[in-house]
Amino acid sequence: MNISDCQALLTGTLSMTRIPIPEDTPFHTTAALILEMARAYERDGTTFLAAGDPVNALAGFYYGFGWLHFGLASGLLNGMDTATCPFTGQSEKLPPQFWVKLGEKSHRYDRLLKTARNSVECAPDPATANHEFALRVLFIAGIYNNQGGHLLQSGVYEAALACFSYGHGWLDAGVSAGMFRVTAHRDIFCV
Repeated sequence: MNISDCQALLTGTLSMTRIPIPEDTPFHTTAALILEMARAYERDGTTFLAAGDPVNALAGFYYGFGWLHFGLASGLLNGMDTATCPFTGQSEKLPPQFWVKLGEKSHRYDRLLKTARNSVECAPDPATANHEFALRVLFIAGIYNNQGGHLLQSGVYEAALACFSYGHGWLDAGVSAGMFRVTAHRDIFCV
């Protein structure tokens, strides 16, 4: 998917996303945080794209999708289409003037996601549904870390960066929602 289509998809999906939880509850507060973070990354991506920085725009949009999809999958958020997928079609190939920045950022985000995955542990009691969901979040982050690694080795840096950003968005949202205890590198999470 090209970056401007990803922007439009995220913007459109966010416009249809709502918080189904009563106000003045802890879960509403968490849902509002998740939705605001997804919107913040959509705004950041839009700002980067307008400034001629497609590398950071791509990372921002996919990170926003990670937060949004966590919220939708957890039931903290709902929308008309909870299955909106930014990974359809081929990734846009960025022009050569962005290759150095793209390569550096892709490798850095690969390390960042690996570090993040190794810096958390499931917080909910193992006998609860929240524990199962936390394991699912770890699984999703792992899948996108592994897929991004394969794409990185193949030189498909745009898709690799999208995978790393998306997987880290899921994990970061999970930390913010209390699904994980941060055991190291607290500074790489939004809590």
